[in-house]
Amino acid sequence: MPKQRDVRAQRELLSNATWQVLADEGLPGLTLRAVAERAGCTTGLVMHAFPTKKALLLHARDLLYERTAIRADAAEAASADAPGALAAVLGQAVDLPHGHHEESRVWVGFLAAALADDDLADRHRAANRSFLARVHRLVTACRPEWTQQRRELTTKSLVALVEGLNVLAAADPETYPARLQQDALAAALAEITPPGRSDGGRRSG
Repeated sequence: MPKQRDVRAQRELLSNATWQVLADEGLPGLTLRAVAERAGCTTGLVMHAFPTKKALLLHARDLLYERTAIRADAAEAASADAPGALAAVLGQAVDLPHGHHEESRVWVGFLAAALADDDLADRHRAANRSFLARVHRLVTACRPEWTQQRRELTTKSLVALVEGLNVLAAADPETYPARLQQDALAAALAEITPPGRSDGGRRSG
């Protein structure tokens, strides 16, 4: 029986290979053989971890969520207050100057696939609702005096804005460049940021 650290190392190797395939070839190019070639291992090793193409797809969807959640955690933790955390969390979710175009393209591919696959749709809804919950918590911290209805509408509007920018920029980055995304997010956050705060959606660094 392989040691536990070897199992973790193999899974990390396969996860990295899976992401590389997704980034370079998109969802249609994600096959067991392609992952094996990118990882420099046998197809049998990939099948040991992911017996079917469906299992590999679900893992890849979870991997996308994990990558974005880790980055959101870091953005929130580095912020001094709720308005700053809200701006940072939303700012890292769109293709700003240090953008994540690969993730945007992969996300769009999974969204399209989810329309015809109930399991992928469940994963998509779970990830989206987790992000909604994070943003709602931060909106509430910024504006505790607002009604629940207003906070919920604001939360969903903000998430729809950043996800919409991601989708549009993935296909047409010339029309939706980083500067426009920054300005759109800053304008939306200006309606939420309490008096005395003027950082809006601008990111430091």
